[in-house]
Amino acid sequence: MGRPAREPLGLYLTRVSRTVSRAFDDALTEADGSLPVWLVLISLKSGRLASQRELADAVGVQGATLSHHLNAMESAGLVTRRRDPRNRRLHLVELTEAGEALFSRLREVAFAFDQRLRAGLSEQDVDQFEALLARLRENVNPENAGSENASSENAG
Repeated sequence: MGRPAREPLGLYLTRVSRTVSRAFDDALTEADGSLPVWLVLISLKSGRLASQRELADAVGVQGATLSHHLNAMESAGLVTRRRDPRNRRLHLVELTEAGEALFSRLREVAFAFDQRLRAGLSEQDVDQFEALLARLRENVNPENAGSENASSENAG
């Protein structure tokens, strides 16, 4: 089998994703944040109180990994944890004033980074890009295995 005429799409997507992820991580780091901290902060801001279990699910990490991040965030004065009075087995996590301030700073960074990504793209470009990414996700979703793919008229 010869060399492909074009780089495999999955490899290209992986490389671009890593580049964008690193740039976003760098932007967050410059503002004294990180991707895990940003994900925890945004998850806490989207709901009033959250248990560690709910946060782990929202952030997409295992409980032990989240505990590590929360320990560091608590030490830095960004969050507090306390037992849920209705279920003593659960810990509730809340933002402190410092956590709120960091959230505001990182929100600005995330917004600026999003604007940077969108540079030179029209709304139609963004809509098409999102549709293509959704299609790629559908193509690799195990639930779709064996089913006939939809037409690709919107993919071009």
